[in-house]
Amino acid sequence: MPDGSTTRWTVSVSKDTDTSVRRFLDQRGMKKGSLSKFIEDAVKWRVFDQTIAEARGKFADVPEGGVEALLGEAVAAARQQAAAKAG
Repeated sequence: MPDGSTTRWTVSVSKDTDTSVRRFLDQRGMKKGSLSKFIEDAVKWRVFDQTIAEARGKFADVPEGGVEALLGEAVAAARQQAAAKAG
């Protein structure tokens, strides 16, 4: 996996977690390097999940349908800008 665009991490996990993950990967026929890919995917999903949770928290006081209305306005404005640049 090291190709100049990767960074080496040193992480510590419980023996139970290590055993569970390695068993999981082995049962699916994954080979050397699979653990790194699995961890990278898990970290990406966790960051995404936390980002979504934070965004939802910031809109918690917006009335139902309000977020959709804001998104609709933003999409319409973006489309107008794109059309103006294209035309």
